[in-house]
Amino acid sequence: MKRLLILLLSVWSLSAQASPALPGDIIADLNALQSQLQEGALSSVVERATAQAERLASGNQSDQWASALYQQLAASALARQDQPAAAADRLAIARGLSGVDDDQATRWLREEASLRRAAGQRDQAIELLTEWLANQQDSNAVWQLTRLLAQQERWEEAANWLEQALSETAELTEAQQALTLAIYRNAGQSEQALGWLLDGLDSQSDLSDWRQAAGLAQQAGQPGVAAGLWEMAWQLGKLTEPEDRWLLIQLHLAGGTPARAAEHLEEALKEGDVVRDESNLRLLANAWQQAKDVEKALDAWQTLAQYTQTATDWRSYGQLAYAWGENKQAQQAFVRAAELGDEEAGQWLASFN
Repeated sequence: MKRLLILLLSVWSLSAQASPALPGDIIADLNALQSQLQEGALSSVVERATAQAERLASGNQSDQWASALYQQLAASALARQDQPAAAADRLAIARGLSGVDDDQATRWLREEASLRRAAGQRDQAIELLTEWLANQQDSNAVWQLTRLLAQQERWEEAANWLEQALSETAELTEAQQALTLAIYRNAGQSEQALGWLLDGLDSQSDLSDWRQAAGLAQQAGQPGVAAGLWEMAWQLGKLTEPEDRWLLIQLHLAGGTPARAAEHLEEALKEGDVVRDESNLRLLANAWQQAKDVEKALDAWQTLAQYTQTATDWRSYGQLAYAWGENKQAQQAFVRAAELGDEEAGQWLASFN
């Protein structure tokens, strides 16, 4: 909490710089309260500053300027008492007094925004920061506003401010990187998030970064990119578990690279990472068939048919061989299907006579 509190400007510096001029007794009283504030007499400062601010608020411009300074002192004391909301209220009153010049009102606007944020009054802090940034340039304030909007789940607005924040920041902190990704994803901007992640992805990146990038590619409707990312992570040795390889196979199938899926599946079957059962053998046969690799597809279909010993699989193997002009294999497959009671196989065999 203490780190969030702001250091309000000293009263004497303000009274020396700003107009209208203040009477000597007012300056002396303000300085006395400033000394009490520094000594930690916070309750006394709040009480005296409040009474003086209220007494002078309806006077001329000089009185109102003094009233504003008393409100600032009260705000400082309240902030140090861990009452940021009450402190912000005092600065809001001070900003509204006619004796306050534009520059000082702008400074208090920024300070009030910080206090509202510290008090958890996010919507009010957002309004104040937005108003302040309309005429000021401060990349830290832009990031603060962006984070506040994200915390309030105002994702589209957060995404708009994020673009400015990114343009003004040479190198992002880990917290800023996480915020950027969260905003892009929740704002439905998966492609922007993916592009942003890809820009920073290299061999030194953590596995979590590769996983996020692959997931975003899928969300963005780019399964081929997701497969490519997972493949690269696999080649870099970042993926070692059987379930990682299985996901890699699925991504290649969805991403339009069935031959690579089949190669990974064959290797997994050979190494025992994947069970050699009907489901996986059928997946392998279909993958090679999608890849239009005649020799490997027919071998895979033959292996499947031998494993299941069903007439349907022998006939499917024969039909594929026939379509690819491998008549000898087709005839052998149809013969076996017919032996297993498949009536359609007999019709296919008739075409060879």
